Amino acid sequence: MHFELSERGQDYVERVKAFMREHIEPAEKTFWAEVHAHEAGGDWRQWQVPAILEELKAKAKKQGLWNLWIPSEELGAGLTITEYAHIAEQTGRSLLAPTVFNCNAPDTGNMEVLWRYGSEEQKETWLKPLLAGEIRSVFCMTEPEVASSDATNMQATAIVEGDEIVLNGRKWWSSGIGDPHCKIAIFMAHTPNAEAGRHSQHSMVLVPMDTPGVEIQRMLPVFGDYDAPHGHGEVTFTNVRVPVTNFIGGPGQGFSIAQGRLGPGRIHHCMRCIGAAEKALELMIDRGTQRVAFGKPLINLGGNRERIADARIAIDQARLLTLYAAWKMDAVGTFAAMTEISAIKVVAPNVLQQVVDMAIQLHGGAGMSRDTPLTGFFAQARSLRLADGPDEVHKGVIAKIELAKRGFSK
Repeated sequence: MHFELSERGQDYVERVKAFMREHIEPAEKTFWAEVHAHEAGGDWRQWQVPAILEELKAKAKKQGLWNLWIPSEELGAGLTITEYAHIAEQTGRSLLAPTVFNCNAPDTGNMEVLWRYGSEEQKETWLKPLLAGEIRSVFCMTEPEVASSDATNMQATAIVEGDEIVLNGRKWWSSGIGDPHCKIAIFMAHTPNAEAGRHSQHSMVLVPMDTPGVEIQRMLPVFGDYDAPHGHGEVTFTNVRVPVTNFIGGPGQGFSIAQGRLGPGRIHHCMRCIGAAEKALELMIDRGTQRVAFGKPLINLGGNRERIADARIAIDQARLLTLYAAWKMDAVGTFAAMTEISAIKVVAPNVLQQVVDMAIQLHGGAGMSRDTPLTGFFAQARSLRLADGPDEVHKGVIAKIELAKRGFSK
């Protein structure tokens, strides 16, 4: 076991770093200013994607910095999960970069599902334009009326009637649904089957966003920010009808597919958290050394040096644990790395939350504004402690595995 990057992996990391330095960082301020100018509160119908994004995507694609997340040389760079983890750390330093490289959530997870489990027709119709960055997608799973930390609670239904699937239900926190380019949803719902087990009664269904009966009700703000032009929507599905060929894999296969979807995605999320934490630490040090209060640099006041040390220790611990999880997934697969995957899902967002909180405190009022990415990083950290399973669920997974090692299975 070692985490030293291959020559190929190191080359990609250096190229990504150079691209971000030369193209993304100079464009970010203008990009977000234009987004916020058209934000119009929660009215997603007014949202616009600045033209500069397509310019940046074209440059990234031309330089071969495209679809780096997918371990397929035919469709992407063919990097291992461990190799890509280092790239995800770099892109996590920016709230824009993952989209520029077509490595953004939830599209990567949805593309992974289609790549691994989709039919040839589904791949041609939806995977191909997603890989090209021509459209965006959304994953509709969480529901407002039930405790979604237990996904078997979901009330939305996907019922087969003849050669059609009839979909009904209400979803929320459907991330990315506000994007003007969002064209396809993966809808996860209950497909009742009295003969099947608890985890074999849910399905994933492809639903074009313009299908009759699909209605976006509103966008949900995160700490008051609507996250335009991405958005997190509440959406209803009322007697929505799609062909049975829109099942991914088949009825009742939703949970088994979800496990394959979430494993690599959690590596991506956690390494981006680590990159964001590194950026926050840099901003914290710069602010602390450049500002003076009571005759001293801020860094020399109020225990700030100790906070710098605490942040460095926590970030490095989180990185090593995440790289270990990535290495284990590459070596023995997702299911054999469940402890490590759950562990990093708890650790990385918490580390980011702690480091960003320190950075905000040292920035004073500026830390609460949009003048830095800190509020965006904080919202990212706090929401990730709930998204893809709350901390408590992941700790429960870890405890269950540990107890089983000692023969306790209840």
